[in-house]
Amino acid sequence: MGSLDRRVVLITGAGRGIGREEALFFAAEGAKVVVNDPGVAIDGTGGDAGVAAKVVEEITARGGQAVANTDSVADWDGARRMVETALESFGDLHVVVNNATTERNMGLTDLSEEDFDDVVAVKLKGTFAVTHWAARHWRDRYQAGIHADRAVVNTSSGSGLLNPLPAQVSYAAGNAGVAALTTVAALELGRYGVRVNCISPSMARTRITAAVPGMSEEPPPGRFDPLHPATCAPVAAYLAGATCPLTGQVLSVRGGTVAVNHGWVLGGHIHKDGLWSVEELAEKVKELPMDDPFDKLAQALTGALGAIGRDRLQEMINALLDQGGRSGNASA
Repeated sequence: MGSLDRRVVLITGAGRGIGREEALFFAAEGAKVVVNDPGVAIDGTGGDAGVAAKVVEEITARGGQAVANTDSVADWDGARRMVETALESFGDLHVVVNNATTERNMGLTDLSEEDFDDVVAVKLKGTFAVTHWAARHWRDRYQAGIHADRAVVNTSSGSGLLNPLPAQVSYAAGNAGVAALTTVAALELGRYGVRVNCISPSMARTRITAAVPGMSEEPPPGRFDPLHPATCAPVAAYLAGATCPLTGQVLSVRGGTVAVNHGWVLGGHIHKDGLWSVEELAEKVKELPMDDPFDKLAQALTGALGAIGRDRLQEMINALLDQGGRSGNASA
């Protein structure tokens, strides 16, 4: 008996990386899995139907049940069709894992409208679109008297929540939006027996992080690999299980560490019984403790690069943005 026996699960972006590991793990836990992946490149271009089909073959070869779907989550009707695939293939849908993402690394001054829209369309709109169609089905079932635990597991990222990474304006914005969507959807969908949570992977070895220093290194055989994308799968499976009580939570996953994110919280404050003047604010705001984004980024990179000074960090940011600008101009 697995923890997901008889659960029907739709996983988007399940052809590679974290999504693939989730699909394999969920199937091993007894779930019937819809493997969604159009097989696109990191930037969302191209397509290969064989990517999703290969994961289905792996699952069925191990005795599991799975079907492939190659629609894009950014396609409104495609999001509806992948939900219908689950219903037509397995008779129901219990869990949606929104994992699909794309990335285009360029600085804000070089990022085009199309580049920004394409990334947000997959990461944020895609999460909304698939959840929308699944939630409509769950609402209809609930109103028909068919009550069951349903779950959405969204996927955000440390980029957008914790790590202010330059050259990731669209990616960070999309991921932060997914976390916000999670909390609102949890409040709205609870009336239909739907729980909505989110995982936020950090330092996982995927196509997107391949160029990050230190990410390509693997431990000796037999030792735990904290960078392997499979570290996210058990956390997602826990959130997908019928006995999980959590909803509205965002959990960071980094190797074997799982941490609760508390999102934006109010810090120190200043107060006046009346309208502030600019001069008064200039003086009083100095009293408020504030985070420096340079310090946060340096701290986030310590594990990969060691201690790093502000000047060296600025040099790295400049080089990253210059490289992104050149690649962006070349592809325009």
